[in-house]
Amino acid sequence: MDVNDHAPEVTMSAFISPIPENAPETVVALFSVSDLDSGENGEINCSIQEDLPFLLKSSVGNFCTLLTEKPLDRESRAEYNVTITVTDLGTPRLTTHLNMTVLVSDVNDNAPAFTQTSYTLFVRENNSPALHIGSVSATDRDSGTNAQVTYSLLPPQDPHLPLASLVSIKADNGHLFALISLDYETLQEFEFRVGAVDLGFPALSSEALVRVLVLDANDNSPFVLYPLQNGSAPCTELVPRAAEPGYLVTKVVAVDGDSCQNAWLSCQLLKATEPGLFGVWAHNGEVRTVGLLRERDAAKHRLVVLVKDNGEPPRSATSTLHVLLVDGFSQPYLRLREVAPAQAQADSLTVYLVVALASVSSLFLLSVLLFVAVQLSRRSRAASMGRCSVPEGPFPGHLVDVSGTGNLSQNYQYEVCLAGGSGTNEFQFLKPVLPNT
Repeated sequence: MDVNDHAPEVTMSAFISPIPENAPETVVALFSVSDLDSGENGEINCSIQEDLPFLLKSSVGNFCTLLTEKPLDRESRAEYNVTITVTDLGTPRLTTHLNMTVLVSDVNDNAPAFTQTSYTLFVRENNSPALHIGSVSATDRDSGTNAQVTYSLLPPQDPHLPLASLVSIKADNGHLFALISLDYETLQEFEFRVGAVDLGFPALSSEALVRVLVLDANDNSPFVLYPLQNGSAPCTELVPRAAEPGYLVTKVVAVDGDSCQNAWLSCQLLKATEPGLFGVWAHNGEVRTVGLLRERDAAKHRLVVLVKDNGEPPRSATSTLHVLLVDGFSQPYLRLREVAPAQAQADSLTVYLVVALASVSSLFLLSVLLFVAVQLSRRSRAASMGRCSVPEGPFPGHLVDVSGTGNLSQNYQYEVCLAGGSGTNEFQFLKPVLPNT
C-alpha cells in the first residue's frame, strides 16, 4: 500500500515577463506538475491567490497555464507576486509552492494631462522683451518615451490676434517668455491654447487655455478736456461780483488713460491771482467762490489748477483758467486778449471824437463871426444911403413862401426900408397889384 510520502513537484516550462498592459487572456507562464505517489496520494490540485487578475487553467496531461483574466493597468499596478500552490489529495496532504513575479509593461494609453484646465498669467505693461511670464505643466502617467511631453502654441481662435509676435513657449518645459513690450492701453488681455503631446506611438495629446492679463502701470498723465489747453485764445469765465460764496464758476474736466487707482484724479488750486477768492473741489474739479467778492478785488484773475492721479509715482497736469469779475451779465463778454486792444481802441476813438468836436466847434464859431461881420457891413451901407430900396416888379419867385404853397405869390409887392440912423428895421406891406380882369 502506497504511503503519501512524496510532495508534488512543479516545473516551469515557459514564463513571459513583462507582459503588456491592456492585453486580456495573455499567457504568462506554462508549467508541469507531478507526484510520485499513486492513487489519491498522486492526484494534484493547483491554485493561485484569489485577489489576482490571473487564471490558472489545466490542460491535457499534467500541464497548467497561467494567463491574464482581464486587461491590466500598469499605471495602477506595475508588478504582481504570484504563488502557484500544488497540493495532492493524500493523507496527510502535501503541498508545494512556486513563486514568480510578473511585471507589466507600459502601453501609450494615457494622454498628457495639464495640472490645470486653464491658466491665468499676469504681466505688467512696459515689460522687457523675452520676459518669463509663467509656465504650464502637463504630466503623463505612462513611462519611458510614452511619458515624455513637448509643448507648443496652438493656432488662436481669433485670426486677428498676432499670437506669434506676442508670446512663445519652450517646448521641453512649458515656460512662456513675452516677446514684445505690452501696452495696457492697447491690449488689456488675450488668450490662447497650449498643446502637450507625448512621444509614444501613436502619440497622444491634450490642450489647456492660457489667459494673459496685462497689468496697468501709471504711464499716462491726466489729460484736461476742459478748459482746452491747446494754446488758442483762453476761455474766460464771467462771475458777477454779487455772487454768493460757493458760486460755481466752472468745472475742470480731465481723463486718464490708465485704470484703477492710476486713473483716480484729484484737483487742487496751485496758483491764483488773489488767494482766498476761489477754491477747487478735490474730487469733482468744480471751481467755486470761497467768500464774498468785493469791489476792490481785481477784475481779472488767473487760476492754475493741478490735476493729479493716484498712481505710484503720481503723474499730473495743469489747467489754466481765466476769470473776469463783472457787475452784471449785461456787460458784453470780452476775452482777456481782447480787453487791452478794446481799451486802446476806445482811447483812440475818444481822441478822434474830441478833435472832431473841437474842429466843428471852431468852424461853427468862425461861421457865426463871419455872419455877424457881414450883417454889420450891410447895416453900415444902408445907413450911408439914407433911403429905402423898393424893388421894381414882382417879388422874386425863387424865395421860399411861408404859406407852404411853394413859391411866393407874385400878387403882392413889399417895401423894405432900412431907416438910416434909426437903428431899427421897418418892414412895410404895400398895396396889392391886381391884374386886369
